[in-house]
Amino acid sequence: MENGQDQAKQFEGQESPIQQLDIAGQDDHNDVTTGTAASVQNEPPQDDNCPPKVDSEVEILHEKVTKQIIKEGHGQKPANFSTCFLHYRAWVKKSLHKFEDTWQEQQPLELVLGKEKKQMVGLGIGVASMKSGERALFHVGWELAYGEEGSFSFPNVPPSADLIYEAELIGFDEFKEGKARSDMTVEERIEAADRRKIEGNTYFKEEKLEEAMQQYEMAVAYMGDDFMFQLFGKYRDMALAVKNPCHLNMAACLIKLKRHEEAIGQCSIVLSEDENNVKALFRRGKARSELGQTDAAREDFQKAKKFAPQDKAILRELRLLAEHDRAVYQKQKEIYKGIFGPRPEPKPQRKNRFLVFWLWLVSLFSRLFKLQRQKED
Repeated sequence: MENGQDQAKQFEGQESPIQQLDIAGQDDHNDVTTGTAASVQNEPPQDDNCPPKVDSEVEILHEKVTKQIIKEGHGQKPANFSTCFLHYRAWVKKSLHKFEDTWQEQQPLELVLGKEKKQMVGLGIGVASMKSGERALFHVGWELAYGEEGSFSFPNVPPSADLIYEAELIGFDEFKEGKARSDMTVEERIEAADRRKIEGNTYFKEEKLEEAMQQYEMAVAYMGDDFMFQLFGKYRDMALAVKNPCHLNMAACLIKLKRHEEAIGQCSIVLSEDENNVKALFRRGKARSELGQTDAAREDFQKAKKFAPQDKAILRELRLLAEHDRAVYQKQKEIYKGIFGPRPEPKPQRKNRFLVFWLWLVSLFSRLFKLQRQKED
């Protein structure tokens, strides 16, 4: 495992096309290269409360399972006993009640083909027909789902309910014994995640962004919240050394794909573990800047600058924000000037000639009156 980590660190420290994302600078920022393919983390259609409408051909996988492809995958299909990682949404076919959504929970499902729970047999048949990165719609009969009894706890599924699944296969590991994450030792899970991370780096070198994103997400799946919660000391440090770079690499890709909200989320995950992580602060600041959240971006860049005061990339972004502020101020100044126009010059008031003459006359009579009084005295 140490050799694998050394290889990954060596890759992370190299100069790469990440400079195209304006995330260049010292080696601390150079985690990944970039590409143009769509990411495996693409969300399904915005209206995710109902199953998506699919026009592709219906494939019969089983008497009680049909399939329609939404997005093509790549590579091989998982063999029996493979450990598959997938996201899915599930609806009761009759009422269209959605009862489960792993995308919303941000926690992929782990499914060992051939060892599924009886409620997942139909979904397992569907997953066995998929390639990595593939997204598909499955119709599953109640006999291969929650049966005549249904489920009255969680999830809530009525009796004899046919189901609809929208599923995306992130990827899979092939183990002859069908070993699930829960059956692995801490070292085995960290090693499995580290292998995925290294494979992701390799795909990045080849500019295969979609495949790389799948590898990183699978690595993170091995480091689930339930697993991390149990770790402490050196084991937690080992796990974070694999997990955090995966989140940072995904953030860099998401910025390139202009999916800035998701990039912010990936960086925030790292910052929840390491609030002073310069890479996470920098990339979150970059994503916020692209969204126009200049105050929040400036805060991230300034905090990153505390720990890397000479970093040229950070200084450049702060300078760009300052220039942006000046441009906005100047534009507002021009707008207000156009609305109100130039301030008018004060006009000299024209004096009333009659009033001036009258005052002069009164003054004259007053003086004459005073002189007359003086002579009489």
